[in-house]
Amino acid sequence: MPRFRLLVAYDGTDFHGWQRQEPPNLPALRTAQGVLTDAVSNLMRMRVTVDGASRTDSGVHARGQVAAFSIADPRIPVDRMVMALNTRLPHDLEVRGAWDAEDSFDPIRNCRSKGYSYRLRHGCEGRPRGLEGRADPFERRTTAQCRHPLDIARMRTAAALMIGTHDFRSFAHCPEQRESTVRTVHTCSVIEPSPGVVRVDVAGGGFLYHMVRIMVGTLVEIGRGRFEPESVTEIIEARNRARAGPTMSPSGLCLEWVHYGITDSSGELDSAAEAIEESSEQAL
Repeated sequence: MPRFRLLVAYDGTDFHGWQRQEPPNLPALRTAQGVLTDAVSNLMRMRVTVDGASRTDSGVHARGQVAAFSIADPRIPVDRMVMALNTRLPHDLEVRGAWDAEDSFDPIRNCRSKGYSYRLRHGCEGRPRGLEGRADPFERRTTAQCRHPLDIARMRTAAALMIGTHDFRSFAHCPEQRESTVRTVHTCSVIEPSPGVVRVDVAGGGFLYHMVRIMVGTLVEIGRGRFEPESVTEIIEARNRARAGPTMSPSGLCLEWVHYGITDSSGELDSAAEAIEESSEQAL
């Protein structure tokens, strides 16, 4: 059966996450997977199941979500699929690419690594007098807010200690739901793209529930001076959620890319992911 893969972007503010949710005896919640599935099904004139690489939480955004679906008799060639789907999608979700896929392609199982960014405005730099602590209306949907000024150097020192293979139980919500809380973080960096704005970039083989948001919350506490940078090692070793920082708002988090490595014979998905990764760095 022909299989296709899609590169998808969405503003997650008005979505209840990626995964389709249909509560008993209630209308289905608005999710990115649900909206995309409806658009694909409408285009193909039959019900189609669309799977995604990452089950982003409610309010979390994506520039590089990867989705896939199979259909016995596609009504439209793959080179016309992007335009045809986007005419059926709302303004806050967009298909950025479409390719033929191998029958065995699974966007979750074949994934080798994922990259997230967290964007945060801190302190009062760059704001007119009287607006301290208020969100800029133009970035309210995609940038979290912290009214405290942050020490970027301290945050960078701490971020480096999060890299590697560790038991991240301290950085997980409901860790008991996982067989293992050991994960590998390939990169964790803190940059300041503009005055008063911090972006934390995290990449790894996989993440626990709320893991990136808790990592950022811990870095914020360190930037404020409430934790020492070296305390990251102690927090990891404690394997206790209470030792880490708060779970940050979903508004600042974005799934930037998903890489598939050698399992993707064409290389097109990774090329697209790298282009999004590069363009996001330039834009921010």
